[in-house]
This record gives sequence, structure tokens and C-alpha cells, in this order.
Amino acid sequence: MVIPPKNMELITTSDVKTFFHDSLVCAMANQNLHARDDTVAYVVNMLAGFTRTDHLYEWNHDGYSLKPLALLFGEAVEAPTTKHRQHALRRLGDVALFIAGLFADSLNRKVVDVDYYVSMGGAAYGCLSEAIRSSKVMHEGGAVFEELSENFTGFVEALEEVVDNSRVADDADVIRWYEVWARTGSNRAARVLQRHGIHMLDKPEGRSRH
Repeated sequence: MVIPPKNMELITTSDVKTFFHDSLVCAMANQNLHARDDTVAYVVNMLAGFTRTDHLYEWNHDGYSLKPLALLFGEAVEAPTTKHRQHALRRLGDVALFIAGLFADSLNRKVVDVDYYVSMGGAAYGCLSEAIRSSKVMHEGGAVFEELSENFTGFVEALEEVVDNSRVADDADVIRWYEVWARTGSNRAARVLQRHGIHMLDKPEGRSRH
């Protein structure tokens, strides 16, 4: 169970959608990630919607909390109708993309990491796309969810860049990102360091992550 922070204000701009759209499009261009306009619009609307606590978290007797992905998957499997199943799959994909993209650092300290969210979210969008395409009523949304499934990792990395660019880094941040790069060879950490004038020539020995 993930408990929401007291302050869920991710950004303070007066136009949340404009902020996310401009930031996401810029990050996608930097990473050479191409997508349909309606796919970008879908992600932007999802991000803007989840800045509200009651849209992302669910209320229960303990207050607001974020339901684990495994339970969301269970709801999709046991859904009584096709409509409920599609809603559950969409919820699963959206939550996975949002958390993996904007809170990747916190996931690195948990039992399940970003890879788990990528796997679950990508699969959810893929199943949703197939369900929409196989239904009697064709809907253009099937292409959107297919693209999100196929490029889930790319969208996660683009959102990570959005988060990185919105931070005001100080010396401690730079040192922390260098430690991450030295330990894992993270391309993301290398990009952050490069923006602060530190160019890494060779990856350290060991595993390499995004």
C-alpha cells in the first residue's frame, strides 16, 4: 500500500495541461520518441488528472491509499463485464505509467522496481488495445493504447526527464546523480549530469539501467 504525501501539488503552474504537454513533447524530442498526437494528448490528460489526490488514490477506511498493481490486475481478471474489465485495465496502465515515470526514484527503494511497473502497465495497455480492436464497436482508442503498450518504456523515460527538468538541482543533487551513474551506469543519470556540464566518457563496470 502506498500512502499519498500530504501535499500532492506536483507543479504550481496555472495551466497544468500546458505544462505537461510542453514538457512531455520536449522530452520525447530529446529521446527521439515519436507518437500519435492523440496518444500524447491521452498521456497529458492522464497526468493532469492524477495531480488530484482523489483521482489517483482511492478512499478506504484508512483514508486515501494507492491500490497495488496486483490487486488492480485481479480486478481486471475478475471483472463482471467487458466494460468493467476495460476500465480496470486502463486504470492499471495509467497508474503504472504515472508512478514509474514520475516516482521512479522512490520505486528503487521498494521491493518492486520500475521494471515491474513497466511490465504490468505495458501488458495492461496491450490487453486493452486488443479488447477494443476485437469489439464490435471499433474505437480509435485502440491505436492509442497499442502505442502506449509498445512504447511504454519510452514514455516512462520521457516522464523521468520531465521530472528531472522540473527540479532545481544543487551540488548535493549532482553528487547523488554521479553516485547513481557510478553504481549503475544509468543513462538517465548521465543525461542529468550532462545538463549540468559533467560529461561522462565511459560507463562504469557493472549493470546498466535506463
